[in-house]
Amino acid sequence: MNSLPVQGQKSTNADASGTLPPLDPVRTRAVHRAVGDARRGVPVVLAGQHPLIVVPAETVGAEGLHLIDRLGSSGAMLLLAPSRAAAVLQEPLDETLPAIALGLTRPLIDVATLRRLADPTLEQIMPGFRRVAPPPLAEAALALGKQARLLPAMITAPVRPGWASLPLGGGLLAVPAADLLAYNRNVAATLHRVAEVAVPLDDAPDARLVAFRALDQGIEHMAILVGDPSAQAAPLVRIHSECFTGDLLGSLRCDCGPQLKGAIRRMAQEGGGVVLYLAQEGRGIGLINKLRAYTLQDRGLDTVDANRALGWGADERNFHIAAAMLAALGLDHIRLLTNNPEKTAGLAACGVDVVERVPHVIAPNGVNDLYLATKARRFGHLLD
Repeated sequence: MNSLPVQGQKSTNADASGTLPPLDPVRTRAVHRAVGDARRGVPVVLAGQHPLIVVPAETVGAEGLHLIDRLGSSGAMLLLAPSRAAAVLQEPLDETLPAIALGLTRPLIDVATLRRLADPTLEQIMPGFRRVAPPPLAEAALALGKQARLLPAMITAPVRPGWASLPLGGGLLAVPAADLLAYNRNVAATLHRVAEVAVPLDDAPDARLVAFRALDQGIEHMAILVGDPSAQAAPLVRIHSECFTGDLLGSLRCDCGPQLKGAIRRMAQEGGGVVLYLAQEGRGIGLINKLRAYTLQDRGLDTVDANRALGWGADERNFHIAAAMLAALGLDHIRLLTNNPEKTAGLAACGVDVVERVPHVIAPNGVNDLYLATKARRFGHLLD
C-alpha cells in the first residue's frame, strides 16, 4: 500500500526545513511509555498550558474510566477525528478543527458503547451527543492514539490541579504534548544501523539486509541491498511499506507483493539497487487498522475513504525515515522506482535528490482492479 496523501490531505511528511524541538533519550522514552500505557488502557496526562488526562476509547476499561472521572476537573469528552465524527453525528465533514469533541455525562458511558463509537466496523449504536469545544491539546491527544496504532478516538478531560499528589494520580505518566507531536520527525533523526548480513534471494543471490532502529525504538526498518548500489551514480531505489497480507500471504487485494518481487528482480538485472522496507503497514495505520479498513472496503468504501472513516488520514507514513536510511547508506542521488509523482516530491522535501522517476506498473489481477483505479484517481498514480 504505497502512496502519499491525496491532494489537500494533511501529511506527517513535514517539510525538512520545519523546526521541531529535539527529543533527548529521556523524553523519547517518556513518549514510548505513554504509547505503551495507551495500548494497555492506562490514562496518560498530556502536559501543557491546559493539561489533559487522556485514554484511548479502544483500550479503556472500567478502571481507566474511573480515573478520568475522578481526576478530571470538569466534564469528560470523547475526541474524534473530524472524518469519524461526521459519521457519528451524521453531519457534513468539518476539517477546520484538529478534532471534534463530544461531551460525556456522568457516570461515564459504558465501555462497549465507547468502542462502538470509535470503531465503524462494529455494530453502530449512536446515542445522542452534544458537541463541545475541543481542548487546546486535542491534536496531541489524537496523536497519542495514532502512535499506539489504535483508533484515534480518545476519552479526555482537563486534569485537576495537583493531580499527581492525589491517591489515584500516583503512577500516572505526564508527557509534554509537544513531544508527542514532535516524535515522528525526531524518530527519523535518531535512526542508525544495527545489523547487516548476506541473505541470498531467488532473484538476487547477492542481496544483503541492513537493519535500522531509532533511539529507544522497538520498530525496525530494513534495507534490501541488491548488488552494489553505491557503485552507481544514481541507483534504483524502491520505497516499500510492509504489507503482511500482500508481501507474505500473496493477497490479491493489492499489488504490494508483485511490486516488491518485481523491484528486486529489476534491480538484480541492473546490477544493483535498494529496497527500503519500511515498518509502516497500511500507509502507516498498522496491520489491525488495515484489516478494519478492508472490512469497510467490503462494505463499499474505497481505500481512501475507508482509512478516513476510521479516523486516520489517507496516508500517515513518515518518509523522513526513508531519507535517513538513504543518508546512512551513502546514497545522495537516486532513481525512484514508483508510479506516484507525489512520492518524488515528498522525498525531495526530505532532502533526497531524485534524478528520475522510473515507472513500476503491475497489471491488475481481477481482484485489485478497483484498488488500482483508486490509486490512479485519488492518489494520482501513473498506471498507464
